[in-house]
Amino acid sequence: MHPEAWLSLSATTRAPRGSEVDGVDYHFVSVKQFEDWIDAGDGLLEWARVHAGKYYGTPRAPVQEHLDAGRSVFLEIDTQGAFQVLELMPEAIAIFIEPPSIDTLRQRLSARGTETPEQIDGRIALAEHEIAQKMRYNYQIVNDDLDVATAELAAIIQAEESR
Repeated sequence: MHPEAWLSLSATTRAPRGSEVDGVDYHFVSVKQFEDWIDAGDGLLEWARVHAGKYYGTPRAPVQEHLDAGRSVFLEIDTQGAFQVLELMPEAIAIFIEPPSIDTLRQRLSARGTETPEQIDGRIALAEHEIAQKMRYNYQIVNDDLDVATAELAAIIQAEESR
């Protein structure tokens, strides 16, 4: 990642999986804390309730701090969140990263071993919905080969920084 860039850390109300660490993988928060952010109206840049009713979202304050410091900020979020961000920040650049196929996505999710077949089916249905919206993004990258996808992302970042 570019030295002047920062990767935002999402918050969630789900429990950590395996070796996930609070403050490294996600901010793991209580439902009450998350709902307090929602009620505050300005606590979250974007949020959604997905995947078995768990909340996911981006705390607004750290994003704004990094933007104010002149850094590029990257958010790793779903389409619901992306469209919320684009409403608030039309200058944002949206990059859709998709799996090479639904079958590949199913294999990747199954290999994690963290979800039931029913939960995987729910994620697949959501992924199909999200893929159908990819043309609303500025760019699309197929994550088939990590090195190729990384190079494509780097090229997009360089092109956008040159504008």
